[in-house]
Amino acid sequence: MCQQLSLGSASWCQFEGFLNTATPQTLYKHSTTMGSSKKLCKTEKMKVIDAQNAREGYKKIAKRFQLAVSTVRGIIKRWQVRGTVEVKKRSGRPRKLSERTARSLVRKVNQNPHLTSKDLQEDLADSGVVVHPSTVRRYLHKQDLHGRVCRKKPYLRPHHKIQRQKYATEHLQKPDDFWKQVLWTDEVKIELFGHNKQSYVWRKKGAAFHEKNTLPTVKYGGGSIMLWGCVAASGTGNIARVEGRMDSIKYQQILEANITASVKKLKLKRGWLLQQDNDPKHTSKSTMDYFKKRKLKVLEWPSQSPDLNIIKNLWVDLKRAVHARRPRNIAELEAFCKEEWGKIPN
Repeated sequence: MCQQLSLGSASWCQFEGFLNTATPQTLYKHSTTMGSSKKLCKTEKMKVIDAQNAREGYKKIAKRFQLAVSTVRGIIKRWQVRGTVEVKKRSGRPRKLSERTARSLVRKVNQNPHLTSKDLQEDLADSGVVVHPSTVRRYLHKQDLHGRVCRKKPYLRPHHKIQRQKYATEHLQKPDDFWKQVLWTDEVKIELFGHNKQSYVWRKKGAAFHEKNTLPTVKYGGGSIMLWGCVAASGTGNIARVEGRMDSIKYQQILEANITASVKKLKLKRGWLLQQDNDPKHTSKSTMDYFKKRKLKVLEWPSQSPDLNIIKNLWVDLKRAVHARRPRNIAELEAFCKEEWGKIPN
């Protein structure tokens, strides 16, 4: 067969002999190197351009740098047409979401931040666009929209908002000394096995308290024990468990047992103010008479405004610390609450 071949038969005979004698490992190594192209850095490509500027031919340049003539031609053509030797960035896979569809996603999220990526994916599927929820999230992230936990805020009617704004306007310029003389009070229910339900919204940074991004809450969510506590700028005051159902009389008894001691402990000056919310037992006729008799001054307070009371922040810290200790019964729950309350630094 070799004798029948014309020019180049010697090379063919050598290759045929290689095939007959090569081991599988040698064949594999040889096959992995065949057809592979040499990647050139920018410096090497510029050497090709310099050689071309020196009026060397394609074949001579290819031989000098051990490149294919087509590679040399491509580098020179790229330089002549685009003024660069860099390869043009490839477009990659086409986008799943068109600009129009992507804009509609942002509009839907702005109208209803509570939509999940799954909800948005299903809306897109109804219109014939099939994508994974992660694709939806990735695009929203590019628009600076991220899934965040809903901030809980009291449910406010229009007249509540008016009252709150009026209160804020009247107290905005009060000096620090005014607020240092306020004794903040509140009651809280703490569950033996507490849990916090989280809800997510799509929002931008700084928009946490926009009304559409908050989760409305109502009071009296339930719990295993009820506590009354007080706090001032100088630290925490007394904390007491409320036994049974609290009414006006029991509320007055708690104040009688804890207010004087807390005021002395916190070193509040004469003329201090008692803060309380507008719960009926706090504003009943008998409680008002009690305040008058004891000459207690009460800070004016707008309705539906527990979030303006600084003690609410401490209740959150207290619950977190107590539940971290995993109380097993009501007695432990009460003991842990009082211990953790005393640990809160001034």
